[in-house]
Amino acid sequence: MRVIKRKTLSDYWTKKPAAEQELKAWLKEAENAEWKNPAEVKAKYGSASILKAGRIVFNICGNHFRLVTWINFEFYTIYIRFIGTHPEYDAINPQVI
Repeated sequence: MRVIKRKTLSDYWTKKPAAEQELKAWLKEAENAEWKNPAEVKAKYGSASILKAGRIVFNICGNHFRLVTWINFEFYTIYIRFIGTHPEYDAINPQVI
């Protein structure tokens, strides 16, 4: 998969070093993935939340951080929409961010 806005992740782990290793691991796995649908993502990441219209939320560092993505399965592309702590995530609408 192609990940768009990787810099969002690197900027975040610079600010929050506790998330760095897990975000790097997620990024590597995502770039090597060939997911065709949300069910394949869920099979790999059982704790991921599948939202409407291609939005998927990943739990990072034991759900301390939340990563909101929009995945275009047809073009094998992942767009990073948000990364933040769980309380920061609770303050947004992941469907529209």
